[in-house]
Amino acid sequence: MEAFAANYSAERVSNGGLEIVVLKDAAHKTEASILVSIGNMAFDMRVNGQPVYWSPYKNIVEQKTKQAMLGNPFLGPWANRLDHEGFYFEGHHYPLNPDLKNYHNDGNKQPIHGLLTYTDRWVVVEAKASGTDAHVTSKLEFWKYPDLMAQWPFAHTLEMTYRLKDGSLEVATTIRNLSASAMPVAIGFHPYFQITDAPRDEWKVTLPAKDKVVLSPTLVPTGERKPNPYGSPFSLKGVQLDDVFTSLSGRDFVVQGKTQRIVVEYGPKYPVAVVYAPPGRGFICFEPMTGVTNAINLAHAGKYPELQTVPSGGVWTESYFVRPTGY
Repeated sequence: MEAFAANYSAERVSNGGLEIVVLKDAAHKTEASILVSIGNMAFDMRVNGQPVYWSPYKNIVEQKTKQAMLGNPFLGPWANRLDHEGFYFEGHHYPLNPDLKNYHNDGNKQPIHGLLTYTDRWVVVEAKASGTDAHVTSKLEFWKYPDLMAQWPFAHTLEMTYRLKDGSLEVATTIRNLSASAMPVAIGFHPYFQITDAPRDEWKVTLPAKDKVVLSPTLVPTGERKPNPYGSPFSLKGVQLDDVFTSLSGRDFVVQGKTQRIVVEYGPKYPVAVVYAPPGRGFICFEPMTGVTNAINLAHAGKYPELQTVPSGGVWTESYFVRPTGY
């Protein structure tokens, strides 16, 4: 099924049994592909045929058998690490149940990246093109699934809209809290970006944040903060990053090659950026976060007053934008 409207199109296709929606902006020679049936992740974005997102695969069907982080994974209902198999909220402790085998632990046996990174439970609500954009909206009714509710007992729904407009991709997320109580908001994204017109050591990076969050040896915030040591822009040569930044001084995180430039613009409800750029790898991750790693438990400990919540019956919504130029 395909929808056309002048410059824009939105097409629903199947590849190896995977449901994919392809959004196209002909005027800007830009397209974005969303893998609905595995995490609703945007796994590919191209401008003039050049990739903006990074992937280790030649064919996305490999993701069915060798699942890996790539493209634009959604992290929810918590992003990054918890410091133990459970969390505190409003004075209550909610232990996770490892027997359900629906979350992963990191190398330090800490739960990481929530429950939804590879889920097949997203359902397309609308895939449409108009004279101004191409977009797809998908919905996940979290409250319907006992195995999810057992780990995160807050009834809610998620809606995500990918909107391609004027050569930029908006990623909009909406949470509707159906619970009788408030719900913590601890989501985020883990997008992988690459520049193809220059080697990694020549990439220039802009990190508009005043503070760098101090992490423990297991990469969990201690509650301390230090000044951001990186000037803007700085070269990635000899630099490896797996850091958390906050007190944002701007909204545009940038990686620049010779002429290619990717700007990742954070909406105001994403006040935290995790930045990941391991040595010898051809990608950098600018990760929009609603809070620091382990925000829920840090808030309980009195070390993070900025934890976001959505009241009973309330709605939380925010966007971030991917703006590639110079292609």
